[in-house]
Formats: sequence, structure tokens, C-alpha cells
Amino acid sequence: MNVALDDHLPADHRLNQVYRIGAGLMGLILLIFGILGLLDQIPLFDTHGDTVAGLNTNGTLSVLSIAVGVLLFAGMVIGGNAASTLNMVLGILFILSGFVNLALLDSSHNFLAFRMPNVIFSFVVGLMLLVFGMYGRVSGGLPHDNPNWKRRHPEAAAREAAAREAAAARRTPPRGLPQDWTWSPGATGGGRR
Repeated sequence: MNVALDDHLPADHRLNQVYRIGAGLMGLILLIFGILGLLDQIPLFDTHGDTVAGLNTNGTLSVLSIAVGVLLFAGMVIGGNAASTLNMVLGILFILSGFVNLALLDSSHNFLAFRMPNVIFSFVVGLMLLVFGMYGRVSGGLPHDNPNWKRRHPEAAAREAAAREAAAARRTPPRGLPQDWTWSPGATGGGRR
């Protein structure tokens, strides 16, 4: 059984606002940071960069920040499961970027001009995007009809399915009864009309 992560949430799910606010807030922060970096006219691949809003940046990081900010704004406009999934994916990418750029600090391969505050910022934004994206989708208290709960608890899901089938069997008349017999759930016998 192949079930997508967002199959259990309708497009107008009540948590839609959480996903939209998360995408919009993070997108706004990145957009402002990127625009301020471009206004400083820092060269694209300057590994030393310049400080903008307490973070180090260069032209490449500024353009990348604007692009991700616009992508998050698009997620905010679309909303729903798309915004949630986008928040989660970008959150993971920000955390990975933090680790990669932490390894590249003070090297000639630091083409985004990251410094330690940038690494911390990348981790914080990544975690916030993950929280906004996973809010209400990943939980220990998922309802039992949720596909994620069924995957995590296959034995309990099978027991519940068997109980539902048994209850449905008690509500339907047995096959092969003559047409002039009536049957009601819970009755021990039938009778002629």
C-alpha cells in the first residue's frame, strides 16, 4: 500500500493557517535579508562577504535567499498540504546547509561566505520550518483512521479492521435467504412476511 504523507489531510484542513503563516514569515525574513545583501552590491562569489543584519553574505547568498523567500511566499499563497510539505523539505535543506557550511567555514570552498552566525541562523530557520511544516501531521496522537497511524501500528490496525468487518457482517442479512424471509440485525431467526 503506497500512501502519500498528505493523503489524510484535506486541502482546507484547519491547520492550513499554521502552514501559511510559517511559510510567509520565514519567506519574509529571507526576502528582506537577500534584498539588503543585494543593495550592498557585494560580489557574487566573494568568500569574505559583508555583514548584513548581523549575518555574513555575498551576492550568491543574497540571490539564493531571495529565491527561497519567493518560493516560501508561493507556498504561503498555495497553502494547505503543499505549504506544509514545502516547509518540511526546505527545513531539512536548511539544516543540511548548516552542516555543510559548518564544514566549509574558513576554507576556500566557502562560496556563500558563511560564518558561525550564518550556520546558527540556518539551523534555526530549518527547525522553525520543520515545526511549521510538521505541526499537526506528525504526532503521537494520530487518529486511528490516519494512514500514518496504520503504518506505525499494523497489528492494531488489522484488529480494528477485523472488528469493523465483523460489525458490518452483523448488520447485513446472510446470503441465500429466501425472498419471503425478513431479517433484522441481532435477530436469532427470521420469519415469513
